[in-house]
Amino acid sequence: MKVVYSVFLFVVAGLCEIGGGYLVWLWLREQKPWWFGAIGGIILFLYGVIATLQSANFGRVYAAYGGIFIIMAILWGWKVDGFVPDRYDIIGGIVALIGMGIIMYAPRN
Repeated sequence: MKVVYSVFLFVVAGLCEIGGGYLVWLWLREQKPWWFGAIGGIILFLYGVIATLQSANFGRVYAAYGGIFIIMAILWGWKVDGFVPDRYDIIGGIVALIGMGIIMYAPRN
């Protein structure tokens, strides 16, 4: 159950980071209204708060989060931006996810 909760936190944090960053991107790069950037900034702040709910130390959480972020960024690009991932995107994402699992959930003494 701890692993399920931890993965849930990683996914929620990933949605906040990618979603908030995307709103800032739209504001600055696509000339959307200023409040896109403001809402994006608030969501990015929530990402930082959600990450603190993990039980591991800061370095381990942020190292492991990188694997989740890679997978979520590939999925976001595919579903939101219409960028179709190729086999190297998929292979790289799988490798990152395996690394994330080892960093975060490997048994330790």
